[in-house]
Amino acid sequence: MPDLREISVDRPVSEKIEEMKAKKCLLDGDRKAYNEISQFTIKRNKEKIKTLRKENKELRQKLHDLHMKDEAVINKALKDKPTERASLKNKTGQEAITILDHKVSDGMRLLNALKHQVAVKEKQLRNMQITYNEQQQASFLAITTDKKESTEAQDSLKWPLVLENLEKEIKQSLNEQEELQSMYRDAQLSKENALKVLKKHEDMISHERKKREIQLQELKKEAEEKRMLHDRIERRFNAQRPSFQQQDETASGEKQVLSGEEQQQKISTYEEAFRRIKEATGVSDTMEVVSRFENQGATTAHLEELKQENEKQISLLREEKVKLQKTFEEMKYTGETKLSRGQRMLEEFQEKLQEEETSRAEIENKLEKMSKILLQVKSGIDHLADRLSHLKTPKGYTASTKLSPSSNEYVLDQLALCEEKLLKLMDDFHDVDLEKVQKQMEDEEFHINIESRLPAYNTRVKLSTQLENIYAESESSREDEPEVLSRSAIKKISQSIIDAKMKKDMPRRRKKTK
Repeated sequence: MPDLREISVDRPVSEKIEEMKAKKCLLDGDRKAYNEISQFTIKRNKEKIKTLRKENKELRQKLHDLHMKDEAVINKALKDKPTERASLKNKTGQEAITILDHKVSDGMRLLNALKHQVAVKEKQLRNMQITYNEQQQASFLAITTDKKESTEAQDSLKWPLVLENLEKEIKQSLNEQEELQSMYRDAQLSKENALKVLKKHEDMISHERKKREIQLQELKKEAEEKRMLHDRIERRFNAQRPSFQQQDETASGEKQVLSGEEQQQKISTYEEAFRRIKEATGVSDTMEVVSRFENQGATTAHLEELKQENEKQISLLREEKVKLQKTFEEMKYTGETKLSRGQRMLEEFQEKLQEEETSRAEIENKLEKMSKILLQVKSGIDHLADRLSHLKTPKGYTASTKLSPSSNEYVLDQLALCEEKLLKLMDDFHDVDLEKVQKQMEDEEFHINIESRLPAYNTRVKLSTQLENIYAESESSREDEPEVLSRSAIKKISQSIIDAKMKKDMPRRRKKTK
């Protein structure tokens, strides 16, 4: 590529001049355009500055107005607080509100702290008040206890006299109670006697009444018989009346001296009287009527005598009743005051009796328990003596005299005997291996248990140990040889082993199934 310097050198000067002129013209145009643009921008910026200054002035005026309004509100709100008003000078409303909020929050925090301090102080004051009250109560209790101790010490000197007086009053009240009880018994006896007398008189009066009723019934019966007789006579009279009328006519002819009306009146009165007499007595004959009237007078006199006697007895009984009532009232009102003390003492003695009865019941319960325990001990000692009865009595033991089995000495004797036997047993088994003996006993029990389980047809066959020498051995050697297990014994042992294994395997199978 060719070099530019070489190309520029190769061009002519006129072209260079023309080029330079063109560049100059371009530069002048650019300068003019730049000047015009800069003048336009300056003009536009001046106009913008003017408008901004105007807007700034308006905003400043608005801000001033707002400041004036906020200052007026603050001055009005903080009229009585010049220091706070001076501190909030040249501040907006929002700034003043935030400052006041901060101050209020600081005041609230301070108020809460002061409230907390006040609550703590009040709590301390309450605690101090409680302690003060407790101290006051303690001092008051100490003073009262001192006073009580002093009064009790003074009273303790008086108690013997008070007890003596109380004992005297108790004895006096007991005597009064005995007197009242005797008076009450006498009153009861007099009352019973009076009731017996009254009952006797009532029985006598009722007997007399029954007697009079019987007599009245007899008289009524007799009157009824007389009435029936009168009816029969009247029927006969009515049958014979015509003949009587003829006789009356003849008699009226003879007695013409009397006037007819008077005679008629007399006849009517006589008839009426006779009729009433007949009705009253039940008799038609005049002689019977006269005898009846005579007898009636005697009966009335007898009844009057009985009436007077009964009235006298009734008056006497009433007087006795009044006297008994008076004595009863006197005993009642005089005995109530005496009985009050006796009743009080009786209640106290009843309370003591109740306490003694409760203590007696408790003692009885204890006695029953102890007796039950004693019976159990006796039965246990008897059982132990029965279990040890096969043992011989030791040589050093001396038996006491024969005692009754129900006595306590017999139980003590049995207990001492059992103790001696047990001590002898312990001495005998001192050198014996008890574990071995116990194992042997368990084996024997095991074999007995197995044999009891075998059926009846499974019999045991004894076999000799050595078949070769069976005839050569003697009887003594057979007895000395140990017994060999038979087939049945082997069966029993194997069966017991199988049963034991089955019992052991059963829980395992159950666990597996679960």
